[in-house]
Amino acid sequence: MQTKRRTRVTKNPSSNGAHEDRESLSHLLAPTDEEARAGIVSPLIEQAEYSDEEQRRRRARSRNFMITATLVFSVAIIMVISSLAPKYDWFKRKDYNGDGNGTSVSFVVSEGDTNGQIAANLEEAGVIADAGRFLETYQKDAADKFIQPGDYDLQEHMSSSAAISQLVGDQDANSIYLAIPQNMRKDEAYQAIADALGVNITEVSKYDKELDTFGIPKKFPNLEGWLHPGEYRFEQGTSAEDVIRTLVDHTKSELKAANITSEDDQFHVLTVASILEFEATARDYKPVAGAIENRLDNPDGETGGFLQSDATVAYGLGKKTYHISNEEKQDASNKYNTFYYQGLPAGPIGSPATEAINAAANPDKNDYYFWVTVNLDTGETKFAKTFEEHEKNVEEYNQWCSDNEGKCV
Repeated sequence: MQTKRRTRVTKNPSSNGAHEDRESLSHLLAPTDEEARAGIVSPLIEQAEYSDEEQRRRRARSRNFMITATLVFSVAIIMVISSLAPKYDWFKRKDYNGDGNGTSVSFVVSEGDTNGQIAANLEEAGVIADAGRFLETYQKDAADKFIQPGDYDLQEHMSSSAAISQLVGDQDANSIYLAIPQNMRKDEAYQAIADALGVNITEVSKYDKELDTFGIPKKFPNLEGWLHPGEYRFEQGTSAEDVIRTLVDHTKSELKAANITSEDDQFHVLTVASILEFEATARDYKPVAGAIENRLDNPDGETGGFLQSDATVAYGLGKKTYHISNEEKQDASNKYNTFYYQGLPAGPIGSPATEAINAAANPDKNDYYFWVTVNLDTGETKFAKTFEEHEKNVEEYNQWCSDNEGKCV
């Protein structure tokens, strides 16, 4: 019987270098004839077959791969920056230098325009580079001065400082400044007016029910809803009556712009608009307005024609809260209790701004009957067509309140 054995090759001391070492080791581990026929090869054959030239080619391929990967990554970064830069204004110029480029711009500041609105309008008109930078400069250099309503001759590409100087001029620092924020109730507005004028609040609140004096329909119970929010500037000596008339006239102009002219429509729009500002953030005004109209238009539906607004109940109770008890929801003495009374409450519950007025005048057409703000920090509001769906959204709101103690009061 023929004996199978491996052929052993010893290293020749006279052999030259690593090549011979590798060749000797390859012979040492070489398979037998029978192993070779079975397809078994030496584990070093593949390595042994790499010539110096092949190794150079492999290194070159590896280097080329890394270069290609780096280029692809760089292109991807550039594409991401290109797509995000316009959104976040990364490369936006924040200010111009000097007094302008010589191109005149006729600029109008309307009664009630806030500083934020003025800044945005200046940027849109090309007068300043950035509204945010303008407001920062204004707060730093002219916080004690006010931009009066009127027409101004400005220029394109003015620095924020130059534009502010033109707008405030050599203004008397003792001029009267009045701010009426959104959602401000009439009693708070009366106090703000009294503080601005330096008079007792009774000098202002005495006009509360003098609707004829300001041309307000008698359907309204008082001036609530007509004291348009905004920033106002008045000359020293302006009376409380004239201040109120200015605010009321601003509301009238907004209603007219929204094509709301009849007394019934004015009552409806101002009341709904005031509810919107307490029930939703601006991005949800129109869908919430649509849901309100669905409830009002369908008294036989699941909601029975009831608005069921916590905000209206709270107003009638004379307090500000997100939580209304079941007992309070059954209080018939509260004419703003939209859980007890169908339809709209007795009147507006605050001073609605332009965006809310426009949403109430042009609500979204939708199938919603329910809404709830599930995150009071972000204002995220969820809508539902049925009460069953709504209950799930309410659970989410309750969970948020549980996770954010003290915010749902």
